[in-house]
Amino acid sequence: MNPSDVIAFLEENPDFFDRNSTLLTDLTVTHPNNGQAISLTERQLIALRDRIAQLEDKFAELLSFGEENDAIGEKVHRLTLSLLEAEDFESIRQAIYLHLKEDFSVPHVAFRVWNSVLSRSGPEFLPVGEEVRFFAGDLVQPYCGAPVTKEVMAWFGPASRLLRSVALVPLQRDDQTFGLLAMGSEDPERFYPEMGTLYVTRIGEMVSCALRRQLG
Repeated sequence: MNPSDVIAFLEENPDFFDRNSTLLTDLTVTHPNNGQAISLTERQLIALRDRIAQLEDKFAELLSFGEENDAIGEKVHRLTLSLLEAEDFESIRQAIYLHLKEDFSVPHVAFRVWNSVLSRSGPEFLPVGEEVRFFAGDLVQPYCGAPVTKEVMAWFGPASRLLRSVALVPLQRDDQTFGLLAMGSEDPERFYPEMGTLYVTRIGEMVSCALRRQLG
């Protein structure tokens, strides 16, 4: 009889150890850690403890993720309220910079809009090259990763040479891109290609909606 025969027999006779319960204490196996001989019952208890420890670790991880998501959700909510209360472009502008820099701890923030029906002054309305417009228009979701275009990096001023990761979020109206929100960090791991973009996308949608209301 080979091991596969034993396995097959036990699978076909699940009540074998019920009918031969003494074997659970008489038969011994090797302890997984110290190599000592222990009973099958003890070995099963060790396996159960290990499994429980794994489940506890997984639960703690899920709980941590949940708490982190709750905290981010609260920050998004505060930004949303500020944008809803904003009565003019300057108020919207201040809300964007204030919440992203202080609430979300994004060290560098800039944005540009184009094709506005209203003439405005300020860096947000400076001319934007076709390369950036095409790049923003082709985005189906926010770009997260290493800096990509020199023109966008120039929006951050002198700090641009220090940045190692960026999040670029298209600002859209009726599926037409009219601007780009840029966030930058010196930390190469702050914005990375594999990161989730759910909240970043929602921030872009809220900013787009607020700007549409003011700029037409």
